[in-house]
Amino acid sequence: MTGKNARFSHILNRIFKKSSPRDFALDLGSDLVGSILYAIGIYTFASRADFAPGGISGLSLILNHLWGLPIGTVSLLLNIPFILLSYRIVGRRFMIKSIRSILISTLMLDLVFPHTPAYSGDPLLAALFSGLFFGAGLALIYMRGSSTGGTDFLTMSIKVLRPHLSIGFVTMIIDLLIILLGWPVFGNVDAVLYGLISTFITSSVIDKIMYGVDEGKLAIIITSKGAQVARQIDAACARGSTVIRAQGAYTLADLQVLLCACSKSESYKVRSAAHQIDPGAFVMLTETSQVFGEGFIDPTDNVKIG
Repeated sequence: MTGKNARFSHILNRIFKKSSPRDFALDLGSDLVGSILYAIGIYTFASRADFAPGGISGLSLILNHLWGLPIGTVSLLLNIPFILLSYRIVGRRFMIKSIRSILISTLMLDLVFPHTPAYSGDPLLAALFSGLFFGAGLALIYMRGSSTGGTDFLTMSIKVLRPHLSIGFVTMIIDLLIILLGWPVFGNVDAVLYGLISTFITSSVIDKIMYGVDEGKLAIIITSKGAQVARQIDAACARGSTVIRAQGAYTLADLQVLLCACSKSESYKVRSAAHQIDPGAFVMLTETSQVFGEGFIDPTDNVKIG
Protein backbone atom coordinates (compact mmCIF):
# COMPACT_ATOMS: atom_id res chain seq x y z
CA MET A 1 0.00 0.00 0.00
CA THR A 2 1.41 3.42 -0.98
CA GLY A 3 1.87 6.15 1.62
CA LYS A 4 -1.02 8.13 0.15
CA ASN A 5 -3.38 5.15 0.23
CA ALA A 6 -2.30 4.31 3.78
CA ARG A 7 -3.07 7.85 4.96
CA PHE A 8 -6.45 7.73 3.21
CA SER A 9 -7.25 4.38 4.82
CA HIS A 10 -6.25 5.75 8.22
CA ILE A 11 -8.57 8.73 7.79
CA LEU A 12 -11.48 6.47 6.86
CA ASN A 13 -10.83 4.25 9.87
CA ARG A 14 -10.84 7.25 12.19
CA ILE A 15 -14.08 8.54 10.70
CA PHE A 16 -16.00 5.28 10.93
CA LYS A 17 -14.40 3.58 13.94
CA LYS A 18 -17.29 4.55 16.22
CA SER A 19 -19.98 3.27 13.84
CA SER A 20 -21.17 -0.30 14.18
CA PRO A 21 -22.47 -2.08 11.03
CA ARG A 22 -26.00 -1.71 12.41
CA ASP A 23 -25.60 2.05 12.94
CA PHE A 24 -24.06 2.48 9.52
CA ALA A 25 -26.94 0.57 7.91
CA LEU A 26 -29.50 2.68 9.79
CA ASP A 27 -27.69 5.88 8.80
CA LEU A 28 -27.54 4.86 5.16
CA GLY A 29 -31.17 3.73 5.14
CA SER A 30 -32.29 7.00 6.70
CA ASP A 31 -30.25 8.92 4.14
CA LEU A 32 -31.83 7.03 1.25
CA VAL A 33 -35.43 7.22 2.46
CA GLY A 34 -35.00 10.77 3.76
CA SER A 35 -33.44 11.91 0.48
CA ILE A 36 -36.28 10.37 -1.52
CA LEU A 37 -38.87 12.19 0.59
CA TYR A 38 -36.75 15.35 0.41
CA ALA A 39 -36.57 15.13 -3.39
CA ILE A 40 -40.33 14.51 -3.67
CA GLY A 41 -40.98 17.65 -1.64
CA ILE A 42 -38.54 19.81 -3.62
CA TYR A 43 -38.62 18.44 -7.16
CA THR A 44 -42.05 16.82 -7.48
CA PHE A 45 -44.13 19.47 -5.71
CA ALA A 46 -42.18 22.73 -5.35
CA SER A 47 -40.19 22.95 -8.59
CA ARG A 48 -43.21 23.72 -10.84
CA ALA A 49 -45.27 25.74 -8.36
CA ASP A 50 -43.31 29.03 -8.55
CA PHE A 51 -42.41 29.45 -4.89
CA ALA A 52 -39.29 28.95 -2.78
CA PRO A 53 -39.75 26.89 0.40
CA GLY A 54 -36.72 28.33 2.15
CA GLY A 55 -33.19 27.20 2.94
CA ILE A 56 -30.54 26.27 0.42
CA SER A 57 -33.18 24.29 -1.45
CA GLY A 58 -35.22 27.46 -1.83
CA LEU A 59 -32.21 29.35 -3.15
CA SER A 60 -31.52 26.48 -5.55
CA LEU A 61 -35.11 26.60 -6.81
CA ILE A 62 -34.81 30.35 -7.34
CA LEU A 63 -31.60 29.89 -9.37
CA ASN A 64 -33.23 27.04 -11.25
CA HIS A 65 -36.17 29.29 -12.10
CA LEU A 66 -33.89 32.13 -13.25
CA TRP A 67 -31.25 30.23 -15.22
CA GLY A 68 -32.31 26.57 -15.35
CA LEU A 69 -29.42 25.40 -13.14
CA PRO A 70 -29.72 21.86 -11.68
CA ILE A 71 -31.23 22.01 -8.20
CA GLY A 72 -29.06 19.36 -6.56
CA THR A 73 -25.74 20.58 -7.96
CA VAL A 74 -26.45 24.18 -7.00
CA SER A 75 -27.35 23.03 -3.47
CA LEU A 76 -24.07 21.12 -3.29
CA LEU A 77 -22.04 24.17 -4.36
CA LEU A 78 -23.88 26.53 -2.02
CA ASN A 79 -23.12 24.17 0.86
CA ILE A 80 -19.38 24.70 0.68
CA PRO A 81 -19.20 27.99 2.64
CA PHE A 82 -21.61 26.66 5.26
CA ILE A 83 -19.44 23.57 5.69
CA LEU A 84 -16.36 25.72 6.24
CA LEU A 85 -18.15 28.03 8.70
CA SER A 86 -19.86 25.32 10.75
CA TYR A 87 -17.18 22.62 10.94
CA ARG A 88 -15.80 23.55 14.34
CA ILE A 89 -19.22 23.96 15.94
CA VAL A 90 -21.02 20.85 14.75
CA GLY A 91 -17.97 18.57 14.78
CA ARG A 92 -16.26 16.31 12.28
CA ARG A 93 -18.54 13.30 12.71
CA PHE A 94 -21.71 15.29 12.09
CA MET A 95 -20.06 16.99 9.12
CA ILE A 96 -18.96 13.71 7.52
CA LYS A 97 -22.43 12.18 7.92
CA SER A 98 -23.98 15.35 6.48
CA ILE A 99 -21.72 15.28 3.43
CA ARG A 100 -22.93 11.74 2.72
CA SER A 101 -26.55 12.90 3.09
CA ILE A 102 -25.88 15.87 0.79
CA LEU A 103 -24.37 13.66 -1.91
CA ILE A 104 -27.26 11.18 -1.79
CA SER A 105 -29.88 13.95 -1.91
CA THR A 106 -28.00 15.58 -4.81
CA LEU A 107 -28.11 12.32 -6.76
CA MET A 108 -31.83 12.00 -6.09
CA LEU A 109 -32.56 15.57 -7.20
CA ASP A 110 -30.40 15.64 -10.33
CA LEU A 111 -30.24 12.05 -11.57
CA VAL A 112 -33.32 10.20 -10.35
CA PHE A 113 -36.27 12.55 -9.99
CA PRO A 114 -35.82 14.46 -13.27
CA HIS A 115 -37.04 11.19 -14.85
CA THR A 116 -40.25 11.27 -12.83
CA PRO A 117 -43.29 13.53 -13.43
CA ALA A 118 -43.53 16.75 -11.43
CA TYR A 119 -46.82 18.03 -10.05
CA SER A 120 -48.11 21.09 -11.91
CA GLY A 121 -51.57 21.49 -10.40
CA ASP A 122 -52.89 23.71 -7.61
CA PRO A 123 -49.98 25.66 -6.03
CA LEU A 124 -51.64 25.48 -2.62
CA LEU A 125 -51.69 21.69 -2.74
CA ALA A 126 -48.10 21.78 -3.99
CA ALA A 127 -47.10 23.89 -0.97
CA LEU A 128 -48.88 21.59 1.46
CA PHE A 129 -47.42 18.36 0.09
CA SER A 130 -44.01 19.92 -0.46
CA GLY A 131 -43.85 20.80 3.24
CA LEU A 132 -45.12 17.37 4.25
CA PHE A 133 -42.56 15.36 2.27
CA PHE A 134 -39.74 17.86 2.77
CA GLY A 135 -40.25 17.88 6.56
CA ALA A 136 -40.52 14.09 6.78
CA GLY A 137 -37.32 13.65 4.81
CA LEU A 138 -35.39 16.16 6.90
CA ALA A 139 -36.67 14.66 10.16
CA LEU A 140 -35.47 11.16 9.20
CA ILE A 141 -32.04 12.53 8.37
CA TYR A 142 -31.88 14.72 11.49
CA MET A 143 -32.82 11.80 13.74
CA ARG A 144 -29.66 9.96 12.68
CA GLY A 145 -27.47 12.93 13.59
CA SER A 146 -27.06 14.20 10.04
CA SER A 147 -28.44 16.95 7.81
CA THR A 148 -28.86 17.97 4.18
CA GLY A 149 -26.43 20.84 4.64
CA GLY A 150 -26.80 24.52 3.84
CA THR A 151 -28.82 26.39 6.42
CA ASP A 152 -29.20 23.02 8.17
CA PHE A 153 -25.61 23.48 9.30
CA LEU A 154 -26.52 26.90 10.63
CA THR A 155 -29.66 25.46 12.24
CA MET A 156 -27.78 22.64 13.94
CA SER A 157 -25.04 25.05 15.03
CA ILE A 158 -27.66 27.23 16.70
CA LYS A 159 -29.17 24.08 18.23
CA VAL A 160 -25.78 23.21 19.76
CA LEU A 161 -25.35 26.71 21.13
CA ARG A 162 -29.02 27.10 22.18
CA PRO A 163 -30.28 23.53 22.85
CA HIS A 164 -33.60 24.75 24.30
CA LEU A 165 -34.73 25.97 20.88
CA SER A 166 -36.63 23.51 18.69
CA ILE A 167 -35.10 22.66 15.32
CA GLY A 168 -38.37 23.42 13.53
CA PHE A 169 -38.59 26.91 15.04
CA VAL A 170 -34.99 27.79 14.18
CA THR A 171 -35.46 26.48 10.64
CA MET A 172 -38.56 28.59 10.12
CA ILE A 173 -36.84 31.82 11.22
CA ILE A 174 -33.85 31.25 8.93
CA ASP A 175 -36.06 30.30 5.99
CA LEU A 176 -38.21 33.42 6.23
CA LEU A 177 -35.59 35.66 4.64
CA ILE A 178 -35.12 33.26 1.73
CA ILE A 179 -38.86 32.93 1.19
CA LEU A 180 -39.15 36.70 0.83
CA LEU A 181 -36.76 36.53 -2.12
CA GLY A 182 -39.44 34.63 -3.98
CA TRP A 183 -41.58 37.78 -4.27
CA PRO A 184 -39.39 39.64 -6.79
CA VAL A 185 -38.13 36.46 -8.48
CA PHE A 186 -41.51 34.83 -9.15
CA GLY A 187 -43.23 38.19 -9.58
CA ASN A 188 -46.13 37.86 -7.12
CA VAL A 189 -46.83 37.88 -3.41
CA ASP A 190 -48.41 34.42 -3.69
CA ALA A 191 -44.89 33.00 -3.91
CA VAL A 192 -44.24 34.28 -0.38
CA LEU A 193 -47.54 32.96 0.94
CA TYR A 194 -47.03 29.51 -0.55
CA GLY A 195 -43.44 29.48 0.70
CA LEU A 196 -44.62 30.34 4.21
CA ILE A 197 -47.25 27.59 4.10
CA SER A 198 -44.70 25.04 2.92
CA THR A 199 -42.16 26.07 5.55
CA PHE A 200 -44.72 26.04 8.34
CA ILE A 201 -45.76 22.51 7.36
CA THR A 202 -42.10 21.49 7.14
CA SER A 203 -41.23 22.77 10.61
CA SER A 204 -44.39 21.25 12.12
CA VAL A 205 -43.67 17.84 10.56
CA ILE A 206 -40.05 17.95 11.72
CA ASP A 207 -41.04 18.71 15.31
CA LYS A 208 -43.88 16.18 15.27
CA ILE A 209 -41.72 13.34 13.97
CA MET A 210 -38.64 14.16 16.06
CA TYR A 211 -40.43 14.99 19.30
CA GLY A 212 -44.05 13.94 18.85
CA VAL A 213 -43.35 10.23 18.34
CA ASP A 214 -42.01 10.16 21.89
CA GLU A 215 -44.81 12.20 23.41
CA GLY A 216 -46.35 10.93 26.59
CA LYS A 217 -48.16 12.07 29.68
CA LEU A 218 -46.99 13.02 33.15
CA ALA A 219 -49.54 12.31 35.84
CA ILE A 220 -49.25 14.46 38.95
CA ILE A 221 -51.43 13.01 41.69
CA ILE A 222 -52.02 14.64 45.09
CA THR A 223 -53.46 12.20 47.59
CA SER A 224 -53.35 11.08 51.22
CA LYS A 225 -52.95 7.45 50.12
CA GLY A 226 -49.77 7.62 48.10
CA ALA A 227 -48.50 4.07 48.67
CA GLN A 228 -51.85 2.46 47.88
CA VAL A 229 -52.33 4.58 44.74
CA ALA A 230 -48.81 3.74 43.55
CA ARG A 231 -49.50 0.00 43.96
CA GLN A 232 -52.82 0.31 42.11
CA ILE A 233 -51.14 2.14 39.21
CA ASP A 234 -48.49 -0.57 39.02
CA ALA A 235 -51.18 -3.26 38.95
CA ALA A 236 -53.22 -1.41 36.30
CA CYS A 237 -50.50 -0.60 33.76
CA ALA A 238 -47.12 -1.66 35.21
CA ARG A 239 -45.94 1.92 35.64
CA GLY A 240 -43.85 3.01 38.59
CA SER A 241 -44.40 6.22 40.51
CA THR A 242 -42.28 8.61 42.53
CA VAL A 243 -43.76 9.68 45.86
CA ILE A 244 -42.97 13.10 47.28
CA ARG A 245 -44.01 14.13 50.78
CA ALA A 246 -46.18 17.24 50.83
CA GLN A 247 -48.45 19.28 53.07
CA GLY A 248 -51.68 21.05 52.27
CA ALA A 249 -51.21 24.80 52.52
CA TYR A 250 -54.73 25.39 53.88
CA THR A 251 -55.50 22.22 55.85
CA LEU A 252 -51.87 21.52 56.87
CA ALA A 253 -52.69 17.84 56.27
CA ASP A 254 -49.92 15.42 55.38
CA LEU A 255 -50.23 14.47 51.71
CA GLN A 256 -48.21 12.71 49.01
CA VAL A 257 -47.53 13.85 45.46
CA LEU A 258 -47.08 11.04 42.96
CA LEU A 259 -45.27 11.58 39.68
CA CYS A 260 -46.00 8.93 37.06
CA ALA A 261 -44.75 9.06 33.46
CA CYS A 262 -46.93 7.07 31.09
CA SER A 263 -48.02 6.84 27.48
CA LYS A 264 -51.11 8.63 26.22
CA SER A 265 -53.01 5.35 26.02
CA GLU A 266 -52.15 4.59 29.66
CA SER A 267 -53.14 7.98 31.06
CA TYR A 268 -56.79 6.94 31.54
CA LYS A 269 -55.71 3.82 33.45
CA VAL A 270 -53.46 5.88 35.71
CA ARG A 271 -56.25 8.38 36.47
CA SER A 272 -58.78 5.61 37.08
CA ALA A 273 -56.38 3.74 39.37
CA ALA A 274 -55.83 6.86 41.47
CA HIS A 275 -59.55 7.52 41.86
CA GLN A 276 -60.30 3.87 42.66
CA ILE A 277 -58.14 4.17 45.77
CA ASP A 278 -58.81 7.82 46.58
CA PRO A 279 -61.93 9.31 44.90
CA GLY A 280 -60.88 12.72 46.18
CA ALA A 281 -57.39 12.59 44.71
CA PHE A 282 -56.32 15.63 42.71
CA VAL A 283 -55.00 14.39 39.34
CA MET A 284 -53.24 16.52 36.73
CA LEU A 285 -52.20 15.15 33.32
CA THR A 286 -49.62 17.14 31.39
CA GLU A 287 -47.97 16.64 28.01
CA THR A 288 -44.34 15.54 27.77
CA SER A 289 -42.43 15.81 24.50
CA GLN A 290 -39.91 13.09 25.38
CA VAL A 291 -39.38 10.71 28.29
CA PHE A 292 -35.98 9.11 28.84
CA GLY A 293 -35.57 6.09 31.07
CA GLU A 294 -36.76 2.52 31.59
CA GLY A 295 -39.88 1.77 29.59
CA PHE A 296 -39.44 4.82 27.36
CA ILE A 297 -36.41 6.10 25.41
CA ASP A 298 -33.05 4.54 26.22
CA PRO A 299 -30.76 7.53 26.98
CA THR A 300 -27.83 5.68 25.39
CA ASP A 301 -29.68 5.63 22.06
CA ASN A 302 -30.09 9.40 21.98
CA VAL A 303 -28.27 10.69 18.92
CA LYS A 304 -25.68 13.34 19.68
CA ILE A 305 -24.13 15.81 17.31
CA GLY A 306 -20.38 15.85 16.85
